[in-house]
Amino acid sequence: MASESHMPAPLCLIENTKGQLVANQEALKVLSAVTQPVVVVAIVGLYRTGKSYLMNKLAGKRKGFSVGSTVQSHTKGIWIWCLPHPKKPSHTLVLLDTEGLGDVEKGDQNNDTNIFALAILLSSTFVYNTMNKIDQRAIDLLQYPLMVQDGIKARKNSCIHQLCFYVIELSNLLRTITSPDGSRAEDAADFQCFCPDLVWTLRDFYLALEVDGKLITADEYLENSLKPGQGTNQSLQNFNLPHQCIKKFFPVRKCFVFDTPTHRKKFAQLETLCNDELNPDFVQQVEEFYSYILNHSKPKTLSGGIKVNGPYLESLVLTYVNAIGSGNLPCMENAVLALAQIKNSTAVKKAIAHYDQEMSQKVQLPTETLQELLDLHRVSESEAIRVFMKNSFQDVDQSFRKELETLLEAKQNDFCKQNLKASSDYCSALLQDIFQPLEEGVKLGIYSKPGGFRLFMQKTEKLKAMYYQKPGKGIQAEEALQKYLQSRESVSDSILQMDLALTKREKEKEEARVKAEAAEAEVHRLEAIQRHKQEMLAQRERLHQQQVRQAERNRARELAMYRRAQERRLQEEAKNIREHIEAERRQLYNEIQQLQREVRSPEDPCILL
Repeated sequence: MASESHMPAPLCLIENTKGQLVANQEALKVLSAVTQPVVVVAIVGLYRTGKSYLMNKLAGKRKGFSVGSTVQSHTKGIWIWCLPHPKKPSHTLVLLDTEGLGDVEKGDQNNDTNIFALAILLSSTFVYNTMNKIDQRAIDLLQYPLMVQDGIKARKNSCIHQLCFYVIELSNLLRTITSPDGSRAEDAADFQCFCPDLVWTLRDFYLALEVDGKLITADEYLENSLKPGQGTNQSLQNFNLPHQCIKKFFPVRKCFVFDTPTHRKKFAQLETLCNDELNPDFVQQVEEFYSYILNHSKPKTLSGGIKVNGPYLESLVLTYVNAIGSGNLPCMENAVLALAQIKNSTAVKKAIAHYDQEMSQKVQLPTETLQELLDLHRVSESEAIRVFMKNSFQDVDQSFRKELETLLEAKQNDFCKQNLKASSDYCSALLQDIFQPLEEGVKLGIYSKPGGFRLFMQKTEKLKAMYYQKPGKGIQAEEALQKYLQSRESVSDSILQMDLALTKREKEKEEARVKAEAAEAEVHRLEAIQRHKQEMLAQRERLHQQQVRQAERNRARELAMYRRAQERRLQEEAKNIREHIEAERRQLYNEIQQLQREVRSPEDPCILL
C-alpha cells in the first residue's frame, strides 16, 4: 500500500448479522490492493474491556475503531484497518478489531467461537485482552460451558479456562489432514505451525508483581500462571489441561499489565484525553505494548513459507467465512490450496503476458521462414516458463505448468496462423501493386495484336522478377504468386487466342519464340540459383580451408611451445645433474684432502713393529 489514504479509517471486514458472518466486499476490495507482505494483529476479549482503544494506539490515532463507554457492545463482527507499517518498510500493518466476547445480547456461543477462530487464523500476532488478573477462582467470565456431556454442563471459571475453551473449540472446529482411512493425522499440538504469537493483556491490573517477596515480570507472571500442578489425580489433570493447551497452541507468549487509565468518570472521554490527563503508569505501559507489537510482530506466513499479502489475506477471509457460513469446517489445507491456485493462476497470467511482450518485441510478421518464427517462439517460451517457475507455488501435479504449456502451444499456433495471413495479405497487396501496370495494359489493348502474347509474357516475367526481389514477403511468397498467376490464366489464354486468331502462322512462330525465351529465362533463373549455390559452396570451402590452415598454425604453434618447454625442462634437468655431480666431486675431493692430511700427520700414534 502506497499510503494511508487507501484506508483513512477502519472498515468492517466481516459483518455479523444475526449470527451470520459475511465478508464485506468494500473492505475486500481495499485489501486486494495491498501488494506488500502484511503483519496482521488481531485483538479478542470480553466486550467493554478497551480492546478498540489499544488498537487505535497501534494505529497511532486517537480515533478510529469505535470506543464505547456504556455496557452495550460497540464493535460488531471484525473490523480492519490497513496502514503502512511504521517500523517495517515495504510492509503493511493490518489491525483486526473484533466484537466483544460474551455479549449477553447475542446469546450464541458458536458466534463467539467463530470470531475467536477467525482472529487466530487470520493473525500473525493474537492479542488476548482480559481484566484484572490471571486466576483460578470463580470469575466465570463468559459463563460458557467448556464441554457438554450427558446433558451436564461442566464450567471452568477463569480467564485461563476461557482462553483454553476457545482454543479447544478451535481445534475441534478446524479440519486437519486425515489419513486414507479417515483417522486424524494431527492433534492440537500440530496447530503450532499456523497459530500466531500470543500477547496477553491484563487491563485494570491491581496486584503487585511479586512472588515470595521477589519482584517478577509480567511474562513471569503469565508463565507462573500456566505452570501445571504436580500430581496424577483426575482433578489435577483437569486443572492442568488448560495450561498445557495454551502452551501447546501458543509457543511464543508475551504478557502486558495495564493500570487503570484514569478516573472512571472520565472513561467516556478516554479517546479524547491527552497523555498528561492519563495515569502516567498506564501511558508508559501502553507505550511498551505499542513498541513490542510493532517491533516483534512477524509478517503473516502460511505453511510452505507463503508470505501473505493483501490478495492472499482476502482469499483466506473468503475461504474461512464461506466455510463457516456453509456449515463446513475451515480447512488450512484448502486455504493453502486456494492461495496456491491464486498464485499459480497469477503466475500463468504473468508468464503469458511476458511471452506476449517478448514476441511483440522480437517478431515482425511475416517472417521469411517458419523456422525463424519457431525459434523466436522457443526463446520466448523458455522465458515464459522461467517467469512461471519464479512466481508459482506448490504446483504439485503440474496442472498449471501443463495449462501454461497448452496456452503457449495455442499461442504458437495462433502466431503461425497470423504469420500465414500476414504473409498472404502482404503478398497479395504487393502483387496487386507490382502487376497493376500489366493489368492496365491489358485493359488498354496493348497486347491485343500479333506478338501481343509474347509482350505479355515478357512483361509478366519482368514483374515476377521485381516481385522476387522484394523483401519481407514471408512464407506465402511463392504460393501467393502462383495463386495470382492462376487467377490471371484466363487473361493470358484470351491474349493467346487473340494472337492466334490474328496471325496463326506468325503466332505459332512467336509462341515458340516466346516459350523458348520463357524457358531460357527459367533456365537462366535456375542457373542463377545454381551459381548462387556454387558460390555458397565455394565460400564454405574457403572458410573450411581457412579453418584448416588456422588449425595447422595453431598445432604448429602448440608443438613449438611444447618443444621449447621440453628443451627448457631438459636443460634444467642437465643443470641439476651437473650441479649434483659437481657437489659430489667437491665432496670426494674434500674427503681425499682430509685423508691425506691424516696420513701426513706427525702425531700419528701408530708404531711399526
